Amino acid sequence: MLPAADELAEVLLDLAVPHEDIGELVRMGRRVTDDPELRQALERSVAELVRGMGEIGTGLDLPELDWPSGPLQRCFPVYVFVAALPYTRAYHRGRGVPDEVSRRTLADLGRHMAVHRRRYGAAGVHAVWWFGHHFRGELYQLGRLQFERARLGRRTGTALAATGLDVGPGTPCLNLHIPDFLGPLTPAACDRALALAAEFFARCYPEEKYRVATCHSWLLDRQLTRYLPAGSNIVRFQERFRLAREDKEPADTDPVEFVFGDPELPVATLPRRSALERAVGDHLRAGGHWYLGHGWFEL
Repeated sequence: MLPAADELAEVLLDLAVPHEDIGELVRMGRRVTDDPELRQALERSVAELVRGMGEIGTGLDLPELDWPSGPLQRCFPVYVFVAALPYTRAYHRGRGVPDEVSRRTLADLGRHMAVHRRRYGAAGVHAVWWFGHHFRGELYQLGRLQFERARLGRRTGTALAATGLDVGPGTPCLNLHIPDFLGPLTPAACDRALALAAEFFARCYPEEKYRVATCHSWLLDRQLTRYLPAGSNIVRFQERFRLAREDKEPADTDPVEFVFGDPELPVATLPRRSALERAVGDHLRAGGHWYLGHGWFEL
């Protein structure tokens, strides 16, 4: 189920796996294919991953690997995703997904490995569950943003229906995600991403009519406007959205994780090197809280 060593290294490069991790992954790959227990676990995991290919909202629950903690356990999901690649690429080809969109979408695996190494100092995959979206054809990287084929939830769908739109819970929508390591979130980059998405989904999913885009993120917390200039990229991004609802439960670790790289960092020691770092840290040090914003706009 896994390619030979030379080909495996090339596949890992295509997935943007950090270069310092590739050698170890190639060496451990032989153990995965030679050990009957590991190979069986790999087969079960791939079967779970490709189940419901193309469906929306199926979720991913890979079987637990009953193996001692260490590099192989941390990196085992990488072999699952590599072994599932032929299924994902076949689905993409069947939908007419351009090769460059497929490649950039699946390269998010390497980005999440970089996040893991930044946080823990070792090879591994951050947020393994997230990749069900990528490898099942639910999510695509189009320019600066990621677009997830989704459906409006009960609360958001009800709120949007109350505005007079012909939508409601269960209506298809595009859920926007903002990956890090990709430079500034400029208005021009967002405009380009939205234009690419309009063309992409009309061509590759013509039967799915998307009326609205949604975003569920701490970046939509309107408190940020107290700290950031009116023309900042984040404030301009917020201005695209109408709020469907506001959370009452704090989500303080979200901005700490995405801005500083580790949700467990002590608030008192958070750096103040940029306007955003100062906003997040100073607000928390003053006893404030951050909340997820749930926004939408009509497509």
